[in-house]
Amino acid sequence: MDSLFAPLDDEPRGAPVTVPVVMAVALDQTYDYIVPHGVEVEPGCFVLVPFGPQTRTGVVWDRPVGEPGKPVDPKKLKAVVARLDVPPLPEITLRFAEWIAKYTLAPLGMTVRMMMSARAAFEPVKPRFGVTIVAGAAEPARMTPARHKALEIAGDGAIRAKSALAQEAGCSTGVIDGLVASGNLVEVAIPEKRPPLPDPHHREMEFTPEQHQAVHALRASVDAQNFSVTLLDGVTGSGKTEVYFEAVARALEHGRQAVIMLPEIALTDQFMRRFHSRFGCAPVEWHSALSGPERGRVWRQAATGEARVVVGARSALFLPFSDLGLIIVDEEHDAGYKQDDRVHYQARDMAVVRGNLGGFPVLLASATPSIETHVNARTGRYRHVVLPGRYSGASLPDITAIDLKTTPPDKGRWLAPPLVEAVANTLADGQQTLLFLNRRGYAPLTLCRTCGHRIECPQCTAWLVEHRFRGRLHCHHCGFSIPLPEKCPKCSEPGSLVACGPGVERVAEEVAERFPDARVALLSSDLVPGLTEMREIIRSIEAGGIDIVIGTQMVAKGHHFPNLATVGIVDGDLGLAQGADPRAGERTFQLLHQVTGRAGRALTEGRGLVQTHMPEHPVMAAIISGDREAFLNHEIATRRKGLLPPFGRLVALVVAAREKDVAQQVAREITRRAPRSEKIEVLGPAEAPLSIIRGRHRWRILVKAPRELDVQGYLRAWMAEVPPLKGDVRVSIDIDPYSFL
Repeated sequence: MDSLFAPLDDEPRGAPVTVPVVMAVALDQTYDYIVPHGVEVEPGCFVLVPFGPQTRTGVVWDRPVGEPGKPVDPKKLKAVVARLDVPPLPEITLRFAEWIAKYTLAPLGMTVRMMMSARAAFEPVKPRFGVTIVAGAAEPARMTPARHKALEIAGDGAIRAKSALAQEAGCSTGVIDGLVASGNLVEVAIPEKRPPLPDPHHREMEFTPEQHQAVHALRASVDAQNFSVTLLDGVTGSGKTEVYFEAVARALEHGRQAVIMLPEIALTDQFMRRFHSRFGCAPVEWHSALSGPERGRVWRQAATGEARVVVGARSALFLPFSDLGLIIVDEEHDAGYKQDDRVHYQARDMAVVRGNLGGFPVLLASATPSIETHVNARTGRYRHVVLPGRYSGASLPDITAIDLKTTPPDKGRWLAPPLVEAVANTLADGQQTLLFLNRRGYAPLTLCRTCGHRIECPQCTAWLVEHRFRGRLHCHHCGFSIPLPEKCPKCSEPGSLVACGPGVERVAEEVAERFPDARVALLSSDLVPGLTEMREIIRSIEAGGIDIVIGTQMVAKGHHFPNLATVGIVDGDLGLAQGADPRAGERTFQLLHQVTGRAGRALTEGRGLVQTHMPEHPVMAAIISGDREAFLNHEIATRRKGLLPPFGRLVALVVAAREKDVAQQVAREITRRAPRSEKIEVLGPAEAPLSIIRGRHRWRILVKAPRELDVQGYLRAWMAEVPPLKGDVRVSIDIDPYSFL
């Protein structure tokens, strides 16, 4: 590797030393730069280099990447400006970036960009200053109650920011400045915050026999210190979290780092408290709610090894861990692990790749594992560890279907009489109810009862969703928003607009009318201001301060509410309407199973009621009967017959342009140039179901291929035949698509 950074033997003495550098832009190659005398570089280190008219941050690579361009006169090569004082990316991270780029067909620069997601990590650390007491200093000449209080608090010797000390003392920062001037306080640098070290022996857990067997299997996978994938398959409330904590403890005993991935990191207050109880401290968090400086600090701590356990969203997988020894993907079935922007990847699958490259175990945990994971477990590719019963000894909730064809809600209402009665009885028993509807806002459609006009987004082929609590109409695809109109935009008839269909806000309105004395919490991502407020609501529900919870899919993910007895699904058919999506049935089953599984987990027996127009549908039948295996067998047989994942490969190509004719013409030209193959089927192009998003017209091409075929190689050969795109036309390629809109 040293020879990469030195002149070749046959070059004249004094020839410049060059290194290949990957830039964090949409390019799939390295660029050579001269290393100035006195600057030491190594593979993985970050450097500032001139790039076009700008100076940008790049990563020194350990080998050239991409098609070699025209030979460059050494005299025209530009030099590295400086090496950044940042921990270098480990070699395995370079290989991981290359693997992702090759698999997803994304430019290497974009995968590297994902690994540089904390901008503050690459900026000079700005020292923070605080104040601390000066031991033995004489009392100030003028002692006021505010000064006395501030000195009393500062007497513990801790270093505090001026604002923090002023807040604790209930005074202004001017009082603190006065104490600094009098010599009673002194300004000092605040030490950089260090993450606490989790103690694997902090607390010994008690397990049921089934859990103990699972713990033994997971510990053994960590002790083996080689690559393996284990599916931890346990019913809701079976204690999967406590079981896989023992694998984390074993990794810590071996001196390795661990990462736990969660689909909704912002909602994991309960998880953090469980972790603290087991390990004596909180884990290091990584998610979008962190400030820029916090993200920079966590990035560096992962790189130096100070962060021993990181709990984070899917992007945590791309932190530069120095010695990663375990990855856990909780709720592995969740669609939130799929990224559909820039680099299209499935974080669960990339976690398996990262474990394979690093030679360490990966654990996938879920009460409703994905079909892909199920098949891998059934065929022996993954180990399968099962937790068949709830940890508390409670039974799974009884599920009942409410056939809306025979028992519809009252006119203008959305809760059928059996569900209303169940809520009333639950309230009378002093227990909690959860009403679930996976639709934000008040109503999904607003139309004029005079002329029939439907209010659509001007930038997307989608209706604007009414959010009555905010008094606005929103597009959930592009973010467009307008105030609620007082009259029809088309016929100008005042007071003619009517909301059609229910959202969670409309359900909350009905609940307030029916149960005016009930304490209600509405959980929807667009209604809760931030992470702190969300966690306060969750704590209130957990403590019994809420009678009726109304929420979208965020309530289905890992929450434990001890007094929750009844779960009502307001519209069980909602997810089944996406007929073009081969995963629609699977997603609906997973979501409904997870939601109903919130009931009866601890203090009370649980029951679930599902409002549906199709109680005979295989998904509904499986939910109501609790026969998961029957559903899985049906779904797997359907996938195998249709050569759908995991038995076949799918690739989506989406062509987007401002002009419809241009998008259609380019999509047809791309399809026409597809290489002929007896095994690969190219479907389309066809206008996308959501044909316009953010003012861009979209046409889709779908590729179906056998599982064993190198579909990436086929696509590379195909794209090589496509002429350079002109104007504003964009083509995105999604290997293993999850969205079919």
